Amino acid sequence: MKHLSALNKYFWKYKVRFIVGILFVIASNYFAVLAPQVTSYVVNQVQQRLPNAKHVAERPWNDPLVQWFIKIMEPLKGNFIKLVAICCITILMLAILRGILMFFMRQTIIVMSRHIEFDQKNEIFHHYQLLDTNFFKTHSTGDMMNRMTEDVSRVRSYTGPAIMYLINLITLIAFCVVNMVRKDATLTLYVLAPLPILALTIYIVNQIIYKKSEKIQSLLSDLTTNAQESYSGIRVIKSFVQEKAMLGFFAKNSEDYRNNAIGLAKVESIYFPSMALMIGLSTLITILIGGIQALHDPLKVGVIVEFVIYINMLQFPVSAIGWVASMVQRASASQKRLNEFLDTRPAISDNGKIPQQVKGDIRFNTVNFTYPHTGIHALKDFSLKIKKGEKVLILGKTGSGKSTIAQLLLRFYTPQTGDITIGGKNISEYSLKSLREQVSYIPQDVFLFSDTVANNISFGLEGNFIEEQISKAAQQASVENEIFQFAKGYDTMVGERGVTLSGGQKQRISIARGLIKQPEIVVFDDCLSAVDTATENTIISNLYQYLQDKTAIIITHRIFTLLKFDKIVILEDGRITEQGTHESLLLQNGYYAELYKMQTVSSVG
Repeated sequence: MKHLSALNKYFWKYKVRFIVGILFVIASNYFAVLAPQVTSYVVNQVQQRLPNAKHVAERPWNDPLVQWFIKIMEPLKGNFIKLVAICCITILMLAILRGILMFFMRQTIIVMSRHIEFDQKNEIFHHYQLLDTNFFKTHSTGDMMNRMTEDVSRVRSYTGPAIMYLINLITLIAFCVVNMVRKDATLTLYVLAPLPILALTIYIVNQIIYKKSEKIQSLLSDLTTNAQESYSGIRVIKSFVQEKAMLGFFAKNSEDYRNNAIGLAKVESIYFPSMALMIGLSTLITILIGGIQALHDPLKVGVIVEFVIYINMLQFPVSAIGWVASMVQRASASQKRLNEFLDTRPAISDNGKIPQQVKGDIRFNTVNFTYPHTGIHALKDFSLKIKKGEKVLILGKTGSGKSTIAQLLLRFYTPQTGDITIGGKNISEYSLKSLREQVSYIPQDVFLFSDTVANNISFGLEGNFIEEQISKAAQQASVENEIFQFAKGYDTMVGERGVTLSGGQKQRISIARGLIKQPEIVVFDDCLSAVDTATENTIISNLYQYLQDKTAIIITHRIFTLLKFDKIVILEDGRITEQGTHESLLLQNGYYAELYKMQTVSSVG
């Protein structure tokens, strides 16, 4: 239950709805318990008119409102049919009134739970976006989706139905027990005797339910992850003819989930038979003890009827104890998972500085960085100065640390030692928003959203934008001619992750998305690997004009001869092994010269 205390802020936010809902619950149950008292009064009136009936003064306690009603009925005692008819109409009106109040009860508390669900999902999604890159590398998409959907849904069952039924059963039980005690304390004691056994059963079963619920949610996350990866990688699965193997893997996870879910259902099934048994025992005790008492006191007949009605009224709330307890335990297990996630602090924190222009020289000062999730030492004592407006080419083999430079510059990670500055200021002094708005990053891992081509290109822009901006960016990325060949042009939906496009088209749309921002600094991270040589040359020619007044870092594994770079850096195993201009590196006759010769021979051939 301690995990659910995190929801108190939502109850406070919607306190008006919550309090009004509680009042509706109390009012509906108050009018509900009046009907048995009116029924008892009618039964006693009937009993008094039976042949040889003992006439005794009325002693039973009644609610003040019922007493007022009985006082009004006194003049009608001579007209028995009219008295019974009015009592029946009164009982019907009380039922209708209770139904209306229950309607408003649901309209307040259940609607409140939907508002809380909305707020909680927004909070989770917002928190997802605050977390650092390493978190997403160590947590599966399926698990994160399951927390946002299934776990939040189970928590909503607590903030809505569970809370509502809990308040309902507490108030109804309280009203019934108080009325029963005032009518006959001894009989009440006998009637409620089975309840401690019921309470013990509920406690034991709840402990089992909590443990099983936590296990089931974890298994459901694994199942969701398995399905999500299979859907995303369906082309790979089909190309390697692994449908049967993947089905077997999914079936195994599904079987584990099924077995645990069935186990939970079996445990929960103990509740309802237990409730029925206890209610049956209470009814039996009422009739047995009450019948013996009625032999000596005729008015006990009305009390017996009233008690039987109370017990039947209690049947649903008492049986709901198990259901509510189950929902609360499941919600607690789910909220625990959500709390674990929401309590995760991002490794990259925004210092909240006033947005400022990112401008000036870029410096990497003795930077060392090791990826926390793999332990790979990506950069080792890396130092590099890039003057404002310079064009720098960073070359290296796969795994040499090239992409790490880009990710550190955008503060996706923080170096373990050393620092990175722009314009003499440590990049941590810039707000994340202003830093990333002014540094355009075009990654090698292309990701397009399931949206139109136009919206994918304009993704980085805020506010209104004009079609000319999109068109110009597409021209610079050498993709506009192909866009015009699509049935709907820029309004063409690209499908999930751009599945309807070729690798080269996706890469060029990604480039256009980076160019449209008009940033101070541009980082190209091996983003031309999927385009042919002719298209690559066209894009590079366009970039020559685009990059005139910008600082540019181009990360790749091959040489671009059409662009004149101010500095070329060769990386190997996280260290700079060569650095200089094109001409000076050729004279060194090292890795760059060898790569240049190989690439020249390949292009000639």
